[in-house]
Amino acid sequence: ECTTNSTRVFIEKAKGEILGVVIVESGWGSILPTVIIANMMHAGPAERSGRLNIGDQIMSINGTSLVGLPLSTCQSIIKGLKNQSRIKLNIVRCPPVTTVLIRRPDLRYQLGFSVQNGIICSLMRGGIAERGGVRVGHRIIEINSQSVVATPHEKIVHILSSAVGEIHMKTMPAAMYRLLTAQEQPIYI
Repeated sequence: ECTTNSTRVFIEKAKGEILGVVIVESGWGSILPTVIIANMMHAGPAERSGRLNIGDQIMSINGTSLVGLPLSTCQSIIKGLKNQSRIKLNIVRCPPVTTVLIRRPDLRYQLGFSVQNGIICSLMRGGIAERGGVRVGHRIIEINSQSVVATPHEKIVHILSSAVGEIHMKTMPAAMYRLLTAQEQPIYI
């Protein structure tokens, strides 16, 4: 999972050059509600630095905390740094894929989340899914080591509704999933 301590990263760039990242929300239910790097522009300052990875959470940038701020505000803050030549980021290293473990003793226990087109769209407070680390806005990538990337909605629902015991899932923010599967064109900032 994520590292607990944050890392300070400095990125040098030309004045007027964009940082060259795409950021997305970390997903409701994450420990720290902040933005994460979903994509980096080829040969842009962020990628050139070799210091940032997809999945990294940005805690602050040039001394401004991004924790708890809406995505649009975070994007504006980053865009506002275009004329700076040195960017200081505080990041928490996170794998882009979240591993979830739901313990469901038997079928009488509600899973406690709903899915639409493979994306988790709601979560029951205090349910077994929330305790297992399920996040709203994440796309399910695999269930019990079986990829569900190309699996139709009905089948995903069937797999989940009949699963008992330890249910292992891998998920990632839906916006990041769309970028990685080229369903969306990245807009770099």
